[in-house]
Amino acid sequence: MNYRRANLNDCTLLAELNYQLIRDEGHRNKMTVPELERRMLGWLQSEYTAILFEDGNETLAYALYREQPEEIYLRQLFVLRNRRRQGIGRQAVEILHQQIWPKTKRLTVDVLVKNTAAIEFWHAVGYDDYCLTLEILPATTQS
Repeated sequence: MNYRRANLNDCTLLAELNYQLIRDEGHRNKMTVPELERRMLGWLQSEYTAILFEDGNETLAYALYREQPEEIYLRQLFVLRNRRRQGIGRQAVEILHQQIWPKTKRLTVDVLVKNTAAIEFWHAVGYDDYCLTLEILPATTQS
């Protein structure tokens, strides 16, 4: 598996993959692919970096992260649906840890609590539970 840093020309692909990620993880984000593309463009132009993991010309996965002085925050990691359960996610995390990210920083990732498969994955690659965010959503008005 090869990897490369994504550039602004990759925003359409990243938005399409992000759309799949949102659906797969059960997130309540309702953004369209064009909206996600605009958001991705803004992220890549500012504080985020995306890495594409590929096999030849085939995209296998991507990671989107933000590096801060003492922390690397992994916002998104997505493996294409037809390539899951093949060790690609684990290999991508290993590449990030060993070849891309500095070893001196705290690594964080957020996971939706109902996404038990993702929680199991992150535990399996070395992440520990740290925080649980609770919320009360605003009431919706009925007409």
